[in-house]
Amino acid sequence: MPKKTLSPTEVYKYLPKTNCKECGEENCMAFAAKLVNREVTLDKCPPILTEKYKNEYKALWEMLKPPVKEVTIGSGSNIVKIGGKLVMYRHELTYHNPTAIAIDVSDDMPEEEIVKRVKEAESFSYTYIGQNLKLDLIAIRSVLNDPNIFKATVKKVSSITNLPLILCSLDPNVMEAGLIEVSSKKPLIYAATKENWKEMAELSLMYKCPLTVFSPNDLKTLKSLTKTLLAYGVEDLVLDPGTFWNGLADTLNNFTMLRRAACKEEDELLGFPLIGVPAIVWMEPSEFPEVTAWKEACLASMLITRYADALIMHSLDGWVLLPLTILRQNLYTDPRKPVAVETGIKVFGNPTEESPVLLTTNFALTYYTVASDIEASKIDCYLLVVDTEGLSVESAVAGRKLTAEKVAESIKGSGIENKVKHKTIIIPGRASRLSGEIEELTGWKVLVGPMDSSGISKFLQEKWVKA
Repeated sequence: MPKKTLSPTEVYKYLPKTNCKECGEENCMAFAAKLVNREVTLDKCPPILTEKYKNEYKALWEMLKPPVKEVTIGSGSNIVKIGGKLVMYRHELTYHNPTAIAIDVSDDMPEEEIVKRVKEAESFSYTYIGQNLKLDLIAIRSVLNDPNIFKATVKKVSSITNLPLILCSLDPNVMEAGLIEVSSKKPLIYAATKENWKEMAELSLMYKCPLTVFSPNDLKTLKSLTKTLLAYGVEDLVLDPGTFWNGLADTLNNFTMLRRAACKEEDELLGFPLIGVPAIVWMEPSEFPEVTAWKEACLASMLITRYADALIMHSLDGWVLLPLTILRQNLYTDPRKPVAVETGIKVFGNPTEESPVLLTTNFALTYYTVASDIEASKIDCYLLVVDTEGLSVESAVAGRKLTAEKVAESIKGSGIENKVKHKTIIIPGRASRLSGEIEELTGWKVLVGPMDSSGISKFLQEKWVKA
């Protein structure tokens, strides 16, 4: 049965109760509340880390540890953390550690192609509502099953990228040849099976690398292997229940059952990150490469929403990867906190004392949409961003998060009065009901702008009159 929901009082029992404020909170109870909500981590309390509170720390760790273990791939500053999930459903709290996406290369590819694929994976970047979307890993597959060739491939890839690695081979001899080259980088070993588990476990322990457990469409064997490997001393495990296009229902059901067992049933033998391999569709490619890439994209998107903590992909097409990274970003935002930007004055172009002043909210999607439209229009202006607790214009007005009082405070606090000679501000069309109140409170003239930011350029050309 799952554990009952923790309360701050239960956590408080094990804290030092000194109210030392070293954690940044007023007292230990406030810190306990933040621990329960996963807003802070236990290491933010220096006293609990001392020998005096060793037993209390251990008890708290057991209480607060996530049902899905967090596993680190890579070393130093070049790491990717997967797993660490606290809940099965995002709305129950939030998801941590976005699904890591790996691009594969194989030892049967020409060196030029390997270098090209690695560089394309590294350079993939897209800014979406202020966040930089990137790929995370390189997966090196042994196709020729030759230790020397695999070793050379791993060495080459390691020399041209700092991205963490996944080494893929079911042959322990081939795997060791690759590990010799990059053991200090702590790659993910892929994979241990019922046939090779002992040899792979030895390699995992020897080189101190996390290990994938692979049992396609056989959860009973997967659990048995996990139990055996844990008893053998391997602690950092990643589970692969198999990925199938022809058998899609089994794939999704297996991932779901594993995550349910970890989060709802507290099954510690299955409380590990899950890895999927959408690249499997390229083993039986369609007549048209685009169809195969489409299948891979569909499979990957389903696995992102069905609890995969890491994916191995083959396609480098933008139309495949961009939707996946945007889907991932949206899924892993904290539902408790709307994505917001900093408030204050934003400058576009080279505004003068006679340039227009526009207003918007600090909801990230609203801000970046408005900013993009302003930049596209090549308008020199000031944009006043008001704190609405991350709500859009219409929602903020309806919820009294965007009010005339807040606008007045923002105008005064931003110092915009010292930057322009005129006292005219342009508010969004969806905030038109506030225009009269804003004029009364601020003494500024209010122009009601377009309903959509795409109309800003035309609006300014027709309506803006320099003061």
